[in-house]
Parts: sequence; C-alpha cells; structure tokens
Amino acid sequence: MLPPLVQRFVLHFGEMGSRWGINRTVGQIYALLFVSPRPLNADEIAEGLAFSRSNVSMGLKELQSWRLVKLQHLPGDRREYFSAPEDVWAIFQTLAEERRKREVDPTLSMLRDALLEAPTDPAEQHAQARMREMHDLIELTTGWFEEVRAMDQERLVELMKLGKKVGKLLDARDRFIGGKGHA
Repeated sequence: MLPPLVQRFVLHFGEMGSRWGINRTVGQIYALLFVSPRPLNADEIAEGLAFSRSNVSMGLKELQSWRLVKLQHLPGDRREYFSAPEDVWAIFQTLAEERRKREVDPTLSMLRDALLEAPTDPAEQHAQARMREMHDLIELTTGWFEEVRAMDQERLVELMKLGKKVGKLLDARDRFIGGKGHA
C-alpha cells in the first residue's frame, strides 16, 4: 500500500496524464518512479499500483520510448530496475523534445508540403494563407524553443523569473522608439 501522499500524487498524475494524451496507467507508473527513493522493478510497480504485470511492462516500454525512465541492473539481481531521471529540468527538456518530435515536426512537415502546392481556387488560396500563418508561428516558436534549450539551466531560470518584466521592457522600448514591434 502506498503512503497517502504518494497515492494522491500518483492518482493525480494518472488523471493529468490522460489529459496530456498519455495513458492513465503510464502516468501513474511514471509518478511512482518519480517519487520513489530507489529504482523499482516491474513486480514492485505492479504491486504498488495494483496493476497487472503486463500493463506495467507495456507502460514501462512506453516510458522508455519517451526516454523518461532509466533502466538499470543491480548487482546479484537478474531483474530490471527502473527510475525516473533526478533532474526535473532534464525531464522537462526530454518531454518538450519528444512532444516536438511526435507532434510539432510532423505538422511542420505537412504544412511545408502544403505551402509548396499551387492553389487552384480561392478556397485553397485562403486555406494556404492560413496554413502559412500557422507554419510561421510554429517555426517561430520552435526556433525560440531551440534557443532556450541551448541555454544552461541557471540562465533559463533567470529568463523565466523575468516574466512580466520582459513585456514592460518591450513596452518601454516601444514608447522610446515610437511604435510597436521595432527592433
């Protein structure tokens, strides 16, 4: 039986996982590994979560495909043990990279192909113009993401703490220059 605090976190993470597009079981497995003070084997995970061993195995495979768990072997034990990375920033970065590869990159590829086509009627011209707007926004955000990803953690924390101050700085720049969006 999991301690109440751990159980609440695991259940919540499972529910949130389903909203983020991952299986509830996978979310709960990850949450358990994240808060566990030591690596766990599949049997321990199955017992702790009251899941079947096969559900745990499938969930671990999915988490491995996302690079969100580390597999290790302990001396004198043939079983495989799993743990979540310790560094929450590394976890966040891995999640962002995997989501980009699985969701953003295919969308950009489709949009690039669509923008190479020659529209034949006004409806296609309108659709293509809207697709260009989407393409340009996604390109801008992925470019920004790559720049942010290249920052070291200390610099990234500094940037995030700036928050509204960046907007105020841009507002002051616009007042000084006399217009919006001048660089």
